[in-house]
Amino acid sequence: MTLYSIGEVAERCAINPVTLRAWQRRYGLLKPQRSEGGHRQFDDEDILRIEEIKRLIKSGVSVGKVKALLEASQLATDGNEPWRSQQEEVMTVLRLVQPAKLRAKIASLGREIPVDTLIDDIFIPVRQCLSLDKNTSLAMISLLDGLLIDYAVQCLVIARNTPQGNEEKETLLIGWESDDRARLWLEAWRLSQQGWRPVVLADPLDLPRPELFPGQHIFIWTGKALTLRQQEQLEHWRKQGFAVKFHAG
Repeated sequence: MTLYSIGEVAERCAINPVTLRAWQRRYGLLKPQRSEGGHRQFDDEDILRIEEIKRLIKSGVSVGKVKALLEASQLATDGNEPWRSQQEEVMTVLRLVQPAKLRAKIASLGREIPVDTLIDDIFIPVRQCLSLDKNTSLAMISLLDGLLIDYAVQCLVIARNTPQGNEEKETLLIGWESDDRARLWLEAWRLSQQGWRPVVLADPLDLPRPELFPGQHIFIWTGKALTLRQQEQLEHWRKQGFAVKFHAG
């Protein structure tokens, strides 16, 4: 493993050594090793971290908030190590801001990877990482979400046009107290791969009203665990005879 002095890192990253020391001492952003003589030594991972810190600060994030963003980003990808390369590929294509290339990448992953893995281990972690830096990522996450919805709709159309011989699998998917529309469409796609034929209510509702859809099967999606109030409401609907299920995703 190659180690670099603080002067070498400063030159390589085009940053003042005083700034590097401040990032370490005052903000806890860096943890360099120490030589036998007590001098700071940085490795390639440190250099990558420094470049990421520079990018965040340049985007408008205050240095005092950088550590929390870096730690949250790490948490978003922990446990998904086998899929890190695919996550990074999506991020790389996304940063090109070329919709055609991103659309092709999403379609390619959709052909190669099962829907549950694709949603849970690639798309959701990527969206989480993007949401950490709202200053620069709002346009990118909007682009990604738009193309994810577009792809999910295509998959739903294909699934609906595929003979299944079971009209009882028709269902409504309703978002309940969640404004994550992209995720709602991804969950509709997931349901379609489980044999359901979902119709999505495009706007999430503060309170679904099953009585408006008599005789129809309904999935409720919240994007999180049900609150006690929601659990009680769901049980009330069931006692009234409505075919309402909670879709955990």
